[in-house]
Amino acid sequence: MELTSDNKFKKLIVVGDRVLIKPKKNQDKTNSGLYLPPGVHEKEQVQTGYIMKAGPGYPIPVHMENDEPWKDQEENIKYVPLQAKAGDLAIFLQKGAFEVMYQNEKYFIVPQSSILMLEREEDIFE
Repeated sequence: MELTSDNKFKKLIVVGDRVLIKPKKNQDKTNSGLYLPPGVHEKEQVQTGYIMKAGPGYPIPVHMENDEPWKDQEENIKYVPLQAKAGDLAIFLQKGAFEVMYQNEKYFIVPQSSILMLEREEDIFE
């Protein structure tokens, strides 16, 4: 199977309350025209990027009566879903993020608790 932009993340499974974020490209110069050295934006405490994939959410165990202990038990876990969705622009704290390289590109794995704000293209109030 050839790797394309459509199926690039198909094999990746993001676990729990984490999201995979591709950092947004920062400008190399300031508004006044000064050029910034490489790595300046990487040291900032607040970063922005697009969410590529989101985990299932916070796990909640489901209690079931076990009247026949010899039977195989299937996984009895439900999830409280995350607010973050793929395609959202996220503003997140660099401190809680883990930098990873995947397919020669830099991404961050960030817990939802480190996300400060989301920007979603669809109209939420319709």
